[in-house]
Amino acid sequence: MTASDRTSQTAKRERIIQEMADDLDEELEMELDDSRLDELLDETDVLNPTVDRRLYFRDLLRLQAELVKLQDWVQSEKKKVVVLFEGRDSAGKGGVIKRITQRLNPRICRVAALPAPNERERTQWYFQRYVSHLPAGGEMVLFDRSWYNRAGVERVMGFCTDEQYQEFFQTVPEFERMLIRSGIILVKYWFSITDDEQQFRFTMRIKDPLKQWKLSPMDVEARSRWEAYTKAKETMLEHTHLPDSPWWIVDAVDKKRARLNCIAHLLSQIPYQEVGRAPVVLPPRVRNPDYHRGPIPPEMYVPSKY
Repeated sequence: MTASDRTSQTAKRERIIQEMADDLDEELEMELDDSRLDELLDETDVLNPTVDRRLYFRDLLRLQAELVKLQDWVQSEKKKVVVLFEGRDSAGKGGVIKRITQRLNPRICRVAALPAPNERERTQWYFQRYVSHLPAGGEMVLFDRSWYNRAGVERVMGFCTDEQYQEFFQTVPEFERMLIRSGIILVKYWFSITDDEQQFRFTMRIKDPLKQWKLSPMDVEARSRWEAYTKAKETMLEHTHLPDSPWWIVDAVDKKRARLNCIAHLLSQIPYQEVGRAPVVLPPRVRNPDYHRGPIPPEMYVPSKY
């Protein structure tokens, strides 16, 4: 091997290392953001120890690699997967969803986070607007809150009548059985945090200008109704923890453990297999001697401030 070849291989190795480091930047940025929140204001006397950072990243990346295998299997076998994420405001649902979707193809795995229903939707069959977001073959849909809004926020805040509330519990078991009979793999998660932890996280959002948008007037109102939400949750679990569509409770006080535990459990609920991939071979670059790249005016470039 010549000195030139060794130099070329070293350059390639360094480029690969740089590319891998770049791939980690988004995850590191999110983790640093979490740490920044915790440093803004500490309202707890003792901070509970969390997962070692090196262990966390190692296992998270391993689990995300398995999620890619799951995605390939869902696409190859034309499976339909629906995952529901429910829980109190600031319970950590969004953080887990981010880590699940971070390495996946958004055309295969998408997030459904529906806003409050409009006037027309309020006159529809309650489940109608959720049905339009269900997956076709080869797709996964993660619901960041779902039809269980009726059993939670709508019940506590008085957005539905007693008749609508009772009708929901009559209908939802059969609705979910219909989904399962149609071939949908349905997994339901409830993220559980303590009263003190929600108080702490809300305070973090109030103090952080980058996170204040997450704290809506509805969230503030919900904070004062902790016990009403607890009662609504207990009633919901009692009526809808079914043999064919059970609830799984995620202890979410520790964000990192919650992410790892939830992703690992989700993978265990779906009988996916690794799908073989044909080796990718890049075709040779075709060069046309008659083509000459024209100049680009300097004013079209984004200014290089960094």
